[in-house]
Amino acid sequence: PEDRSVPTTLPDRCNAPGVAERRGDMPTEAHAAAPTGADPDRRDRLAALYREEHADMVRLAHLLTGSSATAEDLVHEAFLRVYDAIGRTERPGAYLRRTVVNLCHSHHRRRGVEARWRERQAPPEPALPPELDETWRAIQALPTHQREALVLRFHLDLKVADVAALLGRPVGTVKSDIHRGLAALTEELAP
Repeated sequence: PEDRSVPTTLPDRCNAPGVAERRGDMPTEAHAAAPTGADPDRRDRLAALYREEHADMVRLAHLLTGSSATAEDLVHEAFLRVYDAIGRTERPGAYLRRTVVNLCHSHHRRRGVEARWRERQAPPEPALPPELDETWRAIQALPTHQREALVLRFHLDLKVADVAALLGRPVGTVKSDIHRGLAALTEELAP
């Protein structure tokens, strides 16, 4: 069972001067005209909204992102944004939901950009003689645990016990991975 307790107070950063600027938002006239102290009505409205919507928004964000930690981060960011707009919107719950969905979209978009960048940054394929190139492709096709065991055992010339210790696996499992990996390579590279 997850803990659904709601904090009795909101983080101090909700009313700190310059919150919007640190997030990268442009300050509005409301920010400039707002007193530096906390607006009790806004804080109370946000606290009530937090109690009503926090758990549902975290579930929504988790379903959209697939990550509990990311969901928590995005929902807290959404509440900070709602605090900035709570006096200007008639339906803060709807504004909050839209903000959570938008932040999840931005998260996925950013992850896509990062993935495409990483693909472009991949190291160039090694220029190998044809027989080694074929072997290289066969090694890359092995399951990760078999490839790791084979590379550590034969490339680094480690003993099986050392490979097991390095990978944090039982010696018998490493022996099995090496045996199965060699069998798969033999089958793949057989003439």
